[in-house]
Amino acid sequence: MELPEILFNPLVRSVIGLCLMGVVFVGAMAAVWFERKLSADIQQRYGPMRVGPHGLFQLVADAIKLFTKEDIIPKNADRLLFVSAPIVLMGSVFLMLVAIPFGAVIIDGESYPIAATEMDVSVLYIEAMSAISIIGIFMVAYSANNKYSVLGAFRNFARMIGYEVPLGICVVSVAIMAGSLNIVEIAEAQSPLWFIVKQPLGFIVFFIALMADMGRLPFDQNESEEELIAGWMTEYTSMRFGYCFFAEYIHLILGSMILTLLFLGGWNLPAVLTATPILGLILPTAFFLLKVALVILGIIAIRWAVPRFRIDQVVDLSWKRLLPLSLLNLGWVIGLGLLGV
Repeated sequence: MELPEILFNPLVRSVIGLCLMGVVFVGAMAAVWFERKLSADIQQRYGPMRVGPHGLFQLVADAIKLFTKEDIIPKNADRLLFVSAPIVLMGSVFLMLVAIPFGAVIIDGESYPIAATEMDVSVLYIEAMSAISIIGIFMVAYSANNKYSVLGAFRNFARMIGYEVPLGICVVSVAIMAGSLNIVEIAEAQSPLWFIVKQPLGFIVFFIALMADMGRLPFDQNESEEELIAGWMTEYTSMRFGYCFFAEYIHLILGSMILTLLFLGGWNLPAVLTATPILGLILPTAFFLLKVALVILGIIAIRWAVPRFRIDQVVDLSWKRLLPLSLLNLGWVIGLGLLGV
């Protein structure tokens, strides 16, 4: 059996998907630790240091704490929705994970993406699965019977609807330039020139809209603990809170991967670097994950360097600034296409 037949075998794909789930969970744990240490460096303090070397096992201690805390369900809550909402949030993450490649192996000049499945419209699929998280957040807010949760959820709706439009237009711009809606083909179309070079405005708009879509500071108005305690997660305790918290960090990792695949060339490397079999197996994925790590570093650094915006400023930024700029970028891409560039 040849390698392509092995890689497209359903059983092999299932094993790859399970392995990628494990990688994402470990990556999310690493992202939590890394954010704590980076924020501590920015604020000139140590961060977690007491559990394990340099606080490496602090998240394990936090998990034990969450597992052993009392699981409280408010008296007037809608019990079914309250219990099932974290499942919907985590389900959104896993459904996105299905179509996102985590790198590639290059054998005899042929690229084979490391992904659970490959779709012709994978970009649209990922966008649709990401939107399911909105349903999960509404379930949390509505079921908790808490005014802070409801306010946080409606802030989230205003933000996500406003930023999904320019985000989607930027995705369309990338698809037009690549001539495909398959995220693997989009990544491979960026050899040798990345799309960040061809449409820098689109990259800026997409990056800002992606941060808002993920709810990262300065766009975390749905939580804003100074105003809404913890917003939509106010009534959650124990591992239900842990699931919601963890889902945010997995969205951070997957969002950084999507940005890397759409604008930063994915795993593309000069052919001379992947000529030998061993380098072809290791270097493309390592190069891809390095770029993803740098994107995560930038997003985390922005969180601790920029204060939170007011909700009216967030809405104005999306509809009055990013939407016109995304349309301008779309026109730019169409113009390049007409010129054959």
